[in-house]
Amino acid sequence: MNTKLHAVADAKGRPIGFYMSAGPVSDYTGAAALLCSLPKAGWLLADRGYDADWFREALKDKGIKACIPGRKSCKNAVKYDKRRYKRRNRIVIMFGRLKDWRRVATRYDRCPKTFFSAIMLAATVLFWL
Repeated sequence: MNTKLHAVADAKGRPIGFYMSAGPVSDYTGAAALLCSLPKAGWLLADRGYDADWFREALKDKGIKACIPGRKSCKNAVKYDKRRYKRRNRIVIMFGRLKDWRRVATRYDRCPKTFFSAIMLAATVLFWL
């Protein structure tokens, strides 16, 4: 089974929330699931997979500015702060640190619930203890 992990992290790159979806499912599913659990923030940095008008509007309603580049197939160019977008590497580093745990990197667990609990355990130990 293929899965995709969506995460919300703070400004220091520590994970706050996770959502696991099936691999071939769009990133919009993870965005919708994590939208209600977003903390108060000034900005949200995300990659192109989260580029959707409804997501930008939902962020605006919560008082969060979006820093999400537009998809390449988008007809109208989306303006975003490129310098701020470079800080997204903290999230990439967070995923890399999670993969330092062999169980997470190789995905020994067949059951998604067991795999998700291993991710939660690794995140707790690595970032919060």
